[in-house]
Amino acid sequence: MTPPAIPRAVTAAARRRRGVLLLIDVLMAVLALAPLPARSFGADAAGQALLQEVDRILQPESYEMYRKLINIEPDGSRKEWVLYSLKKGKDKLVALFLSPASDKGRVTLRLGDNMWLYIPNVGKPIRITSLQSVVGGVFNNADILRLDFAVEYDVEKLEDAGKEHLLSLKAKTGAVAYDRLKMWVDKQRKFPTRIEAYAASGLLIKTLYYKEPKDLGDGVVRPSVVETDSPLYKGYRSILIWAKVKPRPLADELFTLDAMGRINELR
Repeated sequence: MTPPAIPRAVTAAARRRRGVLLLIDVLMAVLALAPLPARSFGADAAGQALLQEVDRILQPESYEMYRKLINIEPDGSRKEWVLYSLKKGKDKLVALFLSPASDKGRVTLRLGDNMWLYIPNVGKPIRITSLQSVVGGVFNNADILRLDFAVEYDVEKLEDAGKEHLLSLKAKTGAVAYDRLKMWVDKQRKFPTRIEAYAASGLLIKTLYYKEPKDLGDGVVRPSVVETDSPLYKGYRSILIWAKVKPRPLADELFTLDAMGRINELR
């Protein structure tokens, strides 16, 4: 019996992924044999290719997902939210709050560097900033509505850190929440294990830990838990748990101020 044909889109996607991984491996081999300055073409090309692969694994191009956000205070008390989110491309995200009842129906929208909060029965959406937090805790709005890393950061340096790569990233503009990131990336699975976020002064703002890798429903193994703490908020922790990811084609019209009050209709 002749086996069923594999759809061209699937084989093309597989070839592209193999090509990206091959490029990363080849450039890393070249760098290992002939160390180059941090801003050399080889380091930049390998680092940028790795960062783009990290983005591809962490977030599909267009998808819907469910997440739980937990804030834990020093006394152990906690507050939880459930969010339904949609993402399209590299810079369009929207999140609907499903619980608790006090926040149900709220929507946050991000278009590039611009963010808004919609509150039912209040009126027009309100402008918010990346460093604010609509839920309090250690996660800010930029963490909850995160763009692809390659959209906001350039790779300054790529280093070997044993079983991990270490990427040093610099924000492309002053509108980005963190001026610099240090990102440790698992060499085999190509996703972060830890990220340190710094201000322009060099102050460590927070550390994010990527844990519990699993398939969330789209065939890609990625961390399902992101936990963060901060030396600025001693004893406080915030946790983001990914429960489900489903690739889904989405229209641009969904990511507009006028559509914020209708996001619940898409579930």
